[in-house]
Amino acid sequence: MAPKNEQQLIKRNIKPTAMRELVLKVLTEEKTAISLPELEQKFEKADRATLYRTLKTFEKRKLIHSIDDGSGPVKYALCLEKCSCSVEDLHVHFHCTKCNKTYCLHEIPVPAIILPKDFSLDSVNMVVQGVCANCKL
Repeated sequence: MAPKNEQQLIKRNIKPTAMRELVLKVLTEEKTAISLPELEQKFEKADRATLYRTLKTFEKRKLIHSIDDGSGPVKYALCLEKCSCSVEDLHVHFHCTKCNKTYCLHEIPVPAIILPKDFSLDSVNMVVQGVCANCKL
């Protein structure tokens, strides 16, 4: 049986490569969303373009989602296994203004958005800002 990370890639129709498996391992171990510059720091000799293409492939195949928390570079976090990145899967993100970390709050869905007639919803980015539990200590 293939290792768990390789299985996750295959399940999302992503060809497993050494770099993709390493990036997925980092994303799995992170408890918060991570930006491309932060990901680059985890790899000494990885090419920035390769890391970017890996993230974009993961996002396209709905393995990760992107978060623009307003703090600078876009951040990325793993989707839940059952996620299809549909409107029903949207959740609130929390950005800590002290440590600059962004958390996925999967248990808090984005409130229903009622749009005017002939408007259609593709995505919602709801970011709540404040101080996280770790920084309040």
